[in-house]
Amino acid sequence: MDSGGEATAGTIFQLLADEYSRRILLAADREPRTAKDLSRLCDASLTTVYRRVSTLQEHNLVDERSTVDADGSHHRVFETTLEELHLELSDGDIDLSVATRDELADNFTSLWSDLRDST
Repeated sequence: MDSGGEATAGTIFQLLADEYSRRILLAADREPRTAKDLSRLCDASLTTVYRRVSTLQEHNLVDERSTVDADGSHHRVFETTLEELHLELSDGDIDLSVATRDELADNFTSLWSDLRDST
């Protein structure tokens, strides 16, 4: 599995089986969201949102960053980093690879560097 070795296929399946985790991933994929926004959009308590976000962060599926509003107030926002899941069944084994936005950016940078070096 290609997620930094931190999660098994079973763990990812369990996370995605949870309705609140799926709702959070979808809501935070559209744009970075505060916990309050996620609570409203996902029809979940703030406690539920923070628990699910924490678990999703442990498995690198959600990223957290701070923003500053025009009035100077600070907010933590959460954004989905999950980009792709690939499942392969072969010879009785399940192989799951997880691609995150950071990995895709790194892959593009590496490809660009290789192209530039070869010319």
